[in-house]
Amino acid sequence: MVFIPSLLRDVTGGQDRLEVPGATVRQIVNNLESAYPGVRARLCDGDRLSPNVQVAVDGRVSRLGMLEKVGANSEVHFIPALSGG
Repeated sequence: MVFIPSLLRDVTGGQDRLEVPGATVRQIVNNLESAYPGVRARLCDGDRLSPNVQVAVDGRVSRLGMLEKVGANSEVHFIPALSGG
């Protein structure tokens, strides 16, 4: 299950949770992009996650980014950077 942050829901037609296949975060991003064009541009900078986005898999923020493995029953959260002070 992929949890979609509010800043991306305009691209996903308002959906906040999606079943997306993939064994890595990269595959999930690619599959999201196939179904919802424009997602990749918001999440990525080239072949990497944008510096303004983190990904958490099963409750742990990943240091591997796009290479992080994802299980069949994993929860994936894309977390936009918070600004302010």
